[in-house]
Amino acid sequence: MGTSRHRRWRRKIGPASRWLPAFARVSTIVLLAGLAFFVSLRIAAPYLISTGFVRSGIEDALSKWTGYHAEIKGTPVLEFWPTPRITLNDVTIRQPRGSGDKLLGRIESLSADFSLIDALRGRTRFHEFHLLRPNLALTRDENGLIDWSYAGLLARAIAGAQDNNGTEVLPAKLDADIGAVTVEDGALTVSDTLTGNVYHFDGVAADIAWAKLSRPISAVLIARFNGQDLKVDFSSAAPLLVFGGKNAEMKASITSNLMTARFQGVGSMVSLSAVSGNINASFPDVPALLKWSGKSMPGIESLKSASMTSDVTSSSGGFRFNNLSMTLNDASATGVMDFTVAPGKRPKIGGTLAFDQMNLKPFLDAFALRLAAGGIGDLVLPSPLGPLQLLDLDVRLSARQAQMGIFSLADVGASVIVAGEEAKFDIGDSQFEGGEMTVHLEATRRDFDGGGKMQLSIRDADFNALAEKLQLKGPLPHATGSLDLSLQTPKAIWTTGLADVTGKLKFWTSAGSIPGINVSEVRTQAAQKPFFSLSAASNGTFAFNRLDLQADFADGTAEIHDARFTGSDQTLSLSGVITYESNGLALSGSLEATDPAKAADLPLLPFFIGGSWPNPVISPVPLLNAPTKSQP
Repeated sequence: MGTSRHRRWRRKIGPASRWLPAFARVSTIVLLAGLAFFVSLRIAAPYLISTGFVRSGIEDALSKWTGYHAEIKGTPVLEFWPTPRITLNDVTIRQPRGSGDKLLGRIESLSADFSLIDALRGRTRFHEFHLLRPNLALTRDENGLIDWSYAGLLARAIAGAQDNNGTEVLPAKLDADIGAVTVEDGALTVSDTLTGNVYHFDGVAADIAWAKLSRPISAVLIARFNGQDLKVDFSSAAPLLVFGGKNAEMKASITSNLMTARFQGVGSMVSLSAVSGNINASFPDVPALLKWSGKSMPGIESLKSASMTSDVTSSSGGFRFNNLSMTLNDASATGVMDFTVAPGKRPKIGGTLAFDQMNLKPFLDAFALRLAAGGIGDLVLPSPLGPLQLLDLDVRLSARQAQMGIFSLADVGASVIVAGEEAKFDIGDSQFEGGEMTVHLEATRRDFDGGGKMQLSIRDADFNALAEKLQLKGPLPHATGSLDLSLQTPKAIWTTGLADVTGKLKFWTSAGSIPGINVSEVRTQAAQKPFFSLSAASNGTFAFNRLDLQADFADGTAEIHDARFTGSDQTLSLSGVITYESNGLALSGSLEATDPAKAADLPLLPFFIGGSWPNPVISPVPLLNAPTKSQP
């Protein structure tokens, strides 16, 4: 039985055993023949193909690709192993003499693979290009086009590419092989005709994968700009549409130690008129970024980092940022923003941002004072005007919690408005020290150097807690009160000192007290001494039912007008001058009975307060009509 099975198995595989050896022999012969032909071709190629033929072919190819005149001064070098390759030295690219003969670029060494079969047939076809130390110059015109895209094979392909619902369609006669392009240690100069700016890039390295003009492109470029290394990544399935100003799917990013920005969506390299996609940008060190870019923004020091991510769409009037998420330092916000441009008007940023927690100072630094228009003139429109004259701003803010210096606010509603030559910041509503606060800050003239003014209103706040946070010393009112403050300065906000501020203050409270003042002891000391320090009468508390105070500010001093502390028994009145820097006092005051019917028991006591706060000297002032003591 075992023998019969073995015979059946041998009958099944019998045919295969006959053709497998034959197939192996044929395959081996074919492979050996192909290898012999390949080696023979490589050995014979130097004798069959002339260097001059390949040189003229690539010189002609460069001219056709760029649309300009390519000239090779160095001696070409041909290699045939492992692939046929030509290396050219000292390559220059110029405009035709009839167009000015301008030098557009110089390449120290250019290498390219070529087809050996095509060369034997009398044709040249190159791919896999390598450029060593190219030095190129590009010009961007008013329409956003690069001058190298005006003519040549690439330009014709860009002009001939058609958009079929976002898909690139290129006629076969305009298509061409490219392969890979690598750049090593290059230099690039870009001149922008619109702005007049010139940008220099050195240490340029690039790796471009572009099989054919009609195929997708993927490119990575690394360059050094202004001492900082930058990496640019770009890819698109329809690169000719993107390069020609038509909109197509693309990905682009720029990365450095100072910033990272990425875009994915629909756009073009020429115009931003129909952008749609997602943008993500982060700036981990804003001061270093500003220093690198050459921008000076006084007051921006508190803004350390910033980032944003958003869906972006463009229209004829500008851009809209939906689903916007933004961070400034540790504060995060969400909202919607618009960037609009209208003929004859300044560009404008508007929108709403909602914060959970925020620090108002870096926000003011970034948006109200500088970032509202800083640097846009360098990118869009060369102008001698300051930032306030280049960009308008209308941003609404809200925050559950906000920090403004040492103070905490809750349920904040605010706005930043920059229009014309004025900038305004308003806190329309906020909870502050148990009460409410509103603020209006206004800066005028260009770049905020024309001065500004501030109006502050506080209602029913705990001024004892406020004094503790300000670390104010001496006997001060402990009360819930309200305040109206109006200040202005003719100088730039960031250079203004106390002596430059003028304004008015009105302060009033309900019942409260002043620890460290014993008015009965003041009367006792006044009856016994011609002068005494306030600390001599500090063993008590003066309770009052109401406080009213008004003051004017000018030239580094505050002039107090009839400050009245009305107590149940006595009323304390003060007026005079306080100097800021020295805490010096020159006040006249009085103690008198609140109820005139008790004037006999609590007669009028006028006095003068001099020295410095918090321990001034009190000198009683004799009354001219006071009765004199009878002689014995």
